[in-house]
Amino acid sequence: MKILEPIQFIKADSDLSHFSGLLPELDELLQLSPLIGEFGSLKLLGEVRYGDQVFPLLGVVLGTLDKSAPTFSVCAGVHGLERIGSRVTLSYLRTFLNFLQWDKSTQDTLRKSRLIFFPIVNPIGMFLKRRSNGQGVDLMRNAPVSGEKISPFSLYSGHRISPKLPWFRGSLDSPMEYEAQVLCQFIQEEVFPSRLAINVDVHSGYGAKDRFWFPYAKTRNPFGHLAEVVALKNLFDKTYPNHIYRIEPQSCQYVTHGDLWDYLYDLHKEQDSSKMFLPFCLEMGSWLWVRKNFRQAFSLLGVFNPVLKHRLQRTLRRHLPLFDFLHRAVNCSTLWTQFKSDERTQLQNQALKLWYGH
Repeated sequence: MKILEPIQFIKADSDLSHFSGLLPELDELLQLSPLIGEFGSLKLLGEVRYGDQVFPLLGVVLGTLDKSAPTFSVCAGVHGLERIGSRVTLSYLRTFLNFLQWDKSTQDTLRKSRLIFFPIVNPIGMFLKRRSNGQGVDLMRNAPVSGEKISPFSLYSGHRISPKLPWFRGSLDSPMEYEAQVLCQFIQEEVFPSRLAINVDVHSGYGAKDRFWFPYAKTRNPFGHLAEVVALKNLFDKTYPNHIYRIEPQSCQYVTHGDLWDYLYDLHKEQDSSKMFLPFCLEMGSWLWVRKNFRQAFSLLGVFNPVLKHRLQRTLRRHLPLFDFLHRAVNCSTLWTQFKSDERTQLQNQALKLWYGH
């Protein structure tokens, strides 16, 4: 897949001041760039324009140059209203970069693994305070994936009626949106070569409980790495027995068209089934914030983001243990990816009973 512009590279000490002042999240990312130093690089993946404003699409790559090494990646900001996803991603990036400045064990970990970040996938949506991108397209409904058994009246699952309505997939004869293409190419170039990779896409808005979703979104049928996911869940439950997450397939809640991670998971499996790529979605439950401060329900951003300072601070630190666990898990994959034949069957049966009612 090709994007509209070639990927360029920026050194961490390059002058990016012409991008400052556009978005607070972008300013925070630019402030963090000097900490990258010798540990990785900041990449200009592309640029998007809205009127006279030009917004960068920036990615961060940390760790070994060996792309086959275990890889953990975090993306956010696909929906412009869900700014807290970018804030949480940047919070983790800030913490990890500061560990790198002084902690030898963190530095040693990066010599054998990779961390990838794409904190602001949809900067125009953030700038305009809307879910979609500048063309009115919902990027998480934009991949060439058709969901199964979805009613034509289920607009939230993705539709092609009009960009004036939310959840617009884009026209049938149109290519994927530029931001979606950039994301897909970035993941293919930096994550797909890994022998084992985990990605987390950070969102907010659904329910009053934080959910940790895995594929599929397009169908209620099981996906191909059930045994590994339930083994990872068991390890997480054992390590953090009091964790806050409901771990489940996204299809347990609803089915959609055009999910980017369904598309990338299937593409990766077609290209090299000997490697493993596990995409997850962290869906932070914003109803809890609204319930505790109902006035923010009358604010467009308040429906999807914590408003009060202490709740914002709590959210920014709340998910750091999860990200740290996943980074450790990709580096210790033998604990949850290598099974005897009977163990795989047992884990698959556990998953089917737990999530699919079998």
